[in-house]
Amino acid sequence: MQESIQAGAILIKEGTPLPRTLRFESESCVPGWRLVKHLDGYGLDRKIREAGWTFFCQAGESNATVFGIDKEKMVHRAIERILAELKSGACNSLAIVRVAAESSKRFLGVGYLTVSAQSRHIQQSPVRFRAIDHPGGTDQNWLPPEPKDKARQGHGTESDTNDQAARATA
Repeated sequence: MQESIQAGAILIKEGTPLPRTLRFESESCVPGWRLVKHLDGYGLDRKIREAGWTFFCQAGESNATVFGIDKEKMVHRAIERILAELKSGACNSLAIVRVAAESSKRFLGVGYLTVSAQSRHIQQSPVRFRAIDHPGGTDQNWLPPEPKDKARQGHGTESDTNDQAARATA
C-alpha cells in the first residue's frame, strides 16, 4: 500500500550506493525513485551518519504547481516535474519540504497544489566533490596545481610589480 507523500518525506534515486548497515523500508514512488517509509529526513540523516556516511542538504528549493482532482496523482506529477528540472547527477535524494493543497484552492474551478522540495545527496565521503569528479582523474589525492609564479596571476607584491615595470621599459 502506497504511503501518502507529505512534508518531510524522502525520495531516493534507485541504484544509489548506500551503507551496507543502513536498513529501511521503501516503495516505488515515481519512475526511478523510491519513497522511504517510516523515516523523515532527520531520522534518515541520523541513520546515515551512524553508518559513517554523509547526507548533504543542498541550497535552494524547487517548486512545482499542478492542477487536477486527485491529490495523490497531483503530488506525484509535481514531484516528477521537480525531478525533471534537477540536473542529472546533482543529487540522489529529494526531501519534500511542503505540500500545499487545500480544498479551497481552485483556479477556474479546478483544484491545484504546490509541492516544494530540496535536493539532498547521500555519499560515503564527507567532502561533496571527490577527486573523481574533477578533470584530474580518479586519483583520490588529486588537488589543483599550486601557482608557480604569483606575479603572473596578479597576486604579486608591489616590488614584484615595480621589477616587472623596470624590465618592460629596459
